[in-house]
Amino acid sequence: MKADIHPEYRDVLFHDTSSDTFFVVGSTVSTSDTKDYEGQTYPYITLDISSASHPFYTGKQKVAQSDGRVAKFNKRFGGRNLKG
Repeated sequence: MKADIHPEYRDVLFHDTSSDTFFVVGSTVSTSDTKDYEGQTYPYITLDISSASHPFYTGKQKVAQSDGRVAKFNKRFGGRNLKG
């Protein structure tokens, strides 16, 4: 490997502000903010949403049903015999 071309990889404290959850994850993100967490000082990044608060991961996802043409036809005419 070439020297001095790779970013510094270290543990970083991520804070999901919507669910007030903290994660310590290895990352190369650069930040000047630091925060103490569980007796250690980590570089600190805030997040608006993460797997702790995203509806897809929490199971609280709303499913929007959009009926297609066939579904609308079946809803309108149901099981009628249309042959005459």
